[in-house]
Amino acid sequence: MTAQEAPHTGDDAAPTCRRTRVRFLILLLIFLLTTINYADRSTFSIAGDAASKDLGLDAIQMGYILSAFAWAYVLGQIPGGALLDRFGTKLIYTLAIALWSLFTLFQGFSGFLAGGMIFIGLFAMRFMVGLAESPSFPGNARLVAAWFPGNERGTASAIFNSAQYFSLVVFAPFMGWLVHSFDWHSVFFVMGGLGIVAAIVFWKLVHSPDRHPGVNQAELDYIAAGGGLINMENKALTKSAGFTWNNVKQVLGSRMLIGVFIGQYGINVLTYFFVTWFPIYLVKERGLNIMEAGFAAAAPALFGFVGGVLGGVISDALLKKTGSLTIARKTPLLIGMVLSALIIACAYIDNSALIVVVMAVAFFGKGIASLGWAVVSDTSPREFVGVTGGIFNTFGNTAGIVTPIVIGYIVAATGSFDGALWFVGLHCVLVIAAYFLITGKIERLTLKADEAKA
Repeated sequence: MTAQEAPHTGDDAAPTCRRTRVRFLILLLIFLLTTINYADRSTFSIAGDAASKDLGLDAIQMGYILSAFAWAYVLGQIPGGALLDRFGTKLIYTLAIALWSLFTLFQGFSGFLAGGMIFIGLFAMRFMVGLAESPSFPGNARLVAAWFPGNERGTASAIFNSAQYFSLVVFAPFMGWLVHSFDWHSVFFVMGGLGIVAAIVFWKLVHSPDRHPGVNQAELDYIAAGGGLINMENKALTKSAGFTWNNVKQVLGSRMLIGVFIGQYGINVLTYFFVTWFPIYLVKERGLNIMEAGFAAAAPALFGFVGGVLGGVISDALLKKTGSLTIARKTPLLIGMVLSALIIACAYIDNSALIVVVMAVAFFGKGIASLGWAVVSDTSPREFVGVTGGIFNTFGNTAGIVTPIVIGYIVAATGSFDGALWFVGLHCVLVIAAYFLITGKIERLTLKADEAKA
């Protein structure tokens, strides 16, 4: 049995010297990158109301532009995961950050377009942001699988995943202020420039565990003993299954993973409502101005962030207590999705302050339930983490295609967001059904030897 295959031992075996904590620096970098990642996804939702008036875009056109990111993001998931598995996380992730930041910046020049080119140009640039971002979350999953033992993986995954909420806590008010104080173009220029700086920092600071200059042997032993894949990036020491359709078929043939994939789609419906239409909903349906909407959007995001971290802590505590991944991952998910379904109540509430409170509860629940990436790190074939994460994110982010477009049509047809809130809330029920009726026991999938060599 190799170090990477050693069973989980937790803290029982005390190291002979004090172990370093480099893995938490890596987690901080992942968290900050994911914060920027989600801010760049939501730039057009913050700037969208002002941009749509300036550029003459209607609700249906806005729906398609808001969905453009997800079309490319979905298409790029499996290729992105394959690139990560083949060329390593550091190179591919750095290039991804630089490219998505450039295309975010380019959107600031869309005011120079005219006529039909406005819609086409914005759709194309949002599409390219999505394509460039496609390796990001599979890259996060690879870094967590490499750097964290099983008893810390739920918390680590929850922390980086909760950056989606923290992003809006920090950047929704900031971007609202930019639009109010300058104009909508400034949002894209500032966020694109910030991302380019982040790419340079990532390249300088991120390495695999076995190559990081700051990690000591005690930390490496601790990570490996808990199932961390410390040599994942070293092709000379690991046997990579490589990308083959036989391996993809095995992943797609796993009932356990299919349930996880469907569940992630349902959870992401809430995510994409929040990062696309929610600020516009607050302006158009609730009569807030853009600065008020930015601060109002930050409140549910803050609760989502707290819920996201808490969900990971609860999950890892349950894992230590029960030794069961199934109990540890599914329990927070059930509690969270029940709370998230309360979003439907907003269709029957007139008070804007109470709307924000209910949204905060709903997104607190979504945060608790957002353990999908921990489950991917727990269940992916150890030589196929990037591609499995890509498939998982492909399913999950079809919600980014469906949600903005469906809500756009609902709003255009009814003049109201009530049907949209029902659409979002019913997906919470779908998530519960997927995990409890399809997934079954949560455990790592092993590729069959003959197909792994194909």
